[in-house]
Amino acid sequence: MESLCSDRVRLGFVGVGEMGSRLVRRLLDHGYSVAVYDRDLTRAAASSAYGASVAKSLAELAENADVIMSCLTNDSVVRDIYLGRDGILAGKQTGKVALEMSTISPKTSRELHAQGASRGVSVMDVAISGSTPAVEQGTITLLAGGDAEVFEAAKPIFDALAQRYFLMGPSGAGTSMKLVVNTILGVGMQAIAEAIALGEAEGLDRRKLLVVLQQTAVVAPAHVGKLARAEDDDYRPQFAIGLMNKDYRLILESARLSNLTLPATAAAFELNSATFNEDPSADFSSVIRHMEKFVQRERKTA
Repeated sequence: MESLCSDRVRLGFVGVGEMGSRLVRRLLDHGYSVAVYDRDLTRAAASSAYGASVAKSLAELAENADVIMSCLTNDSVVRDIYLGRDGILAGKQTGKVALEMSTISPKTSRELHAQGASRGVSVMDVAISGSTPAVEQGTITLLAGGDAEVFEAAKPIFDALAQRYFLMGPSGAGTSMKLVVNTILGVGMQAIAEAIALGEAEGLDRRKLLVVLQQTAVVAPAHVGKLARAEDDDYRPQFAIGLMNKDYRLILESARLSNLTLPATAAAFELNSATFNEDPSADFSSVIRHMEKFVQRERKTA
């Protein structure tokens, strides 16, 4: 398979929300020709301001693109976009490549790969590790599952988007690795939230507590920025708590299918769900605020 360089291929991108729109901008900035499709016409139109063309339908996008990319919200949407009556794989797309970048179940990734293969389409799961600022900066990590030949050919696309990328194994391995990564991301954030609550209950100055935590070796880089924003009670979404809640569900379902119990993850999911019910529009780091409320209530009743 030839290298998928910007001067050789036309890209079609489905789903230009918070992540997808930023991915499209980076691809355009690296010289790729990109057509976009989104059920929300205003999102698609916004991408045209940066140089993308807008496809009127999935069929039009799939027909005219050499490589089809997508970044969507959940398994149901992904299945509909690819496998629905008017989906990407409904037409004759023989010889094309699909890079599916959503966080979905490995089972769905493997199904897309199998259905694509039966139609002559090489489908690869390419999960994203990183938030919207990381997409803008090109510092995300891509976790791929699928054919090694497709992975090698797609490296120019990956270089335009990411700081690093890895082929984890066959189809589904990319989304499996994303669930592994997000297990640490979510449970780690809950552990930090509980540690902050403990520090405040012990009478530590909140701002000093957060500043010092950012400089310790135990806090991962992905969490450091969350602590900086928490100093100002800034929980505007970079990685929305609803998305983390969905990922917890995928993680626990995958564990269940493997007859595996994840007690810490299950407990963190309960707290994440309670926080999500409080403010569905917040960042997943708002579990810090949720835990701090326990301290505040205890102080009021003391």
